[in-house]
Amino acid sequence: MFGRNDAKSHPARAAKTDATPRNGHEPSAAAATLLTIVGQQARVEGKFEIADSIQIECEVGGELTVGGKLVIGEHGVVTADVRTVDAVIKGRYDGNMVATGNVEITATGRVSGNIETDCLVISQGGFFNGNVAKIREHDAMSGPRPVHLVEDKRVGAQK
Repeated sequence: MFGRNDAKSHPARAAKTDATPRNGHEPSAAAATLLTIVGQQARVEGKFEIADSIQIECEVGGELTVGGKLVIGEHGVVTADVRTVDAVIKGRYDGNMVATGNVEITATGRVSGNIETDCLVISQGGFFNGNVAKIREHDAMSGPRPVHLVEDKRVGAQK
């Protein structure tokens, strides 16, 4: 089902592998492939193990293990427990996520559930309802971490 690129016979199940980077340069050996699942009416459910990165533009339920980056597109709806390296959520996500890298919830992203990650970024307009935990607890126990101000105006800046 996922190895097929026959959008004419099954447009709701069209999947493609896109190794061409958007910057116009040839892909390097380290460039990750991006599997894309597209289909406005498509719904897939099960246990998925993806070695590289994946972009989802349909409904997916079950369990996802992603070896690279998980991108939930604006039309994507994922109701699953997820283990991934990085995640960018532009659509809807419900479930528990463990991400060893970064998680970004964009302005159009809607998340309900628990996230365990090293770094969480929520853009203005993004929605998050749940709990977040730092994945590397031993770093927090090693002592106080420095605080860096983004804007002096935000945190009691001296005048």
